[in-house]
Amino acid sequence: MLITGSSSRIAKVEGKETKKEELLCSSEERTEFCQARGDIRVQGKSSTVYIASSKATTLEKNMSRSLKPYARRDDVDAMIRVREWTLKEVNVNQKVPHCTQNHSIPAVLFSTGGYTGNHFHEFTDIVIPLFLTARQFNGEVQFIIADNRPWWISKHKPLLKKLSYYEIMDIDEDDGVHCFPRVNVGLKRHHKELSIDPKKYSYSMQDFRNFLRSSYALKRFQAIKMRNGQHRKPRLMILSRKRSRSFINTDEIEKMAKSLGFDVIIREAGKSMWGFAHVVNSCDVLLGVHGAGLTNILFLPENAVFIQVVPYGGYALDWLATNDFGTPSKDMNIKYLEYKISLEESTLVQQYPLDHMFIKDPPLIGKIGWQEFKSVYLDKQNIKLDVDRFKPTLQRALELLHK
Repeated sequence: MLITGSSSRIAKVEGKETKKEELLCSSEERTEFCQARGDIRVQGKSSTVYIASSKATTLEKNMSRSLKPYARRDDVDAMIRVREWTLKEVNVNQKVPHCTQNHSIPAVLFSTGGYTGNHFHEFTDIVIPLFLTARQFNGEVQFIIADNRPWWISKHKPLLKKLSYYEIMDIDEDDGVHCFPRVNVGLKRHHKELSIDPKKYSYSMQDFRNFLRSSYALKRFQAIKMRNGQHRKPRLMILSRKRSRSFINTDEIEKMAKSLGFDVIIREAGKSMWGFAHVVNSCDVLLGVHGAGLTNILFLPENAVFIQVVPYGGYALDWLATNDFGTPSKDMNIKYLEYKISLEESTLVQQYPLDHMFIKDPPLIGKIGWQEFKSVYLDKQNIKLDVDRFKPTLQRALELLHK
């Protein structure tokens, strides 16, 4: 981690004395962010955050920094969709934009560019980092969004309203200069997906899940604890998909699950986050194929069971499944099971001869590139579960609900 900083000085915001001026920036594996204090002026038109100084001497040139406020800095494809911002220390007596609106609360400036539109990335790159960055302000913080997607704000409104009590500022369309005593540009995040490091930060994934539960008014805290002679059935959600990696024998899976004693529902993630969050929260077991929709495990109650079905794709797909959902689920107090399909359960056998490289020896992503890997193993593959082979996994889920 690289941290850079500036000297501290007393400043004035439109005639009012503030705390010492400060610009602290941090570069980490997945993100970079800066914290500016003092006379801070945000101008959307120039994508600049000014730290205005009353000091008469010329400021050092190295007290200027550019960054893209999206927490996936190592991903070129994501970052080309994010607008760059400059943080610049300037002498207040020189040419510096005058405040058109003063704010008495801190601000957090972040981008909803990047991979926004993908449910997984919205949480791992924005929502969880935003919680990590803004929760400390207890609602008394102004969110400033660059590369704004209005639908994203609507989608995550329950959580955003609980993190900030103020109307979100769309800085892309703003011609003014907004002045704050403190501005965070960019978001903190853990380098692992869907994760928070409690040793480094004041929060944990347990704290985030509690906050999420409160934001969406979710009723269930604990999954069912099975006891002998109990009449209530554990509820299993089969998460369905339409375009790819879909189960093509859902009816068989449902029939087998019901024979084991599950109350089965089949759902596809819909447009209403509120409604779907409540349905997921009503379940004790969630079953789904690797994909962004599995991010909804965040809404499961404590001690629920999560079964990830891993498509055919060799080491690379196994790695994605483990790092995107398998490992993160353990910090959520969710019991994790993994089912790797056999070649016979994949529709890829109908598309390629058995001696083809994609079948015989699935290549690493680095060998064929992400786009081709995604095209073959994620976009073109559906799954016909061998219910007899899969049955022990569901039986294990029942056992876990007894513990």
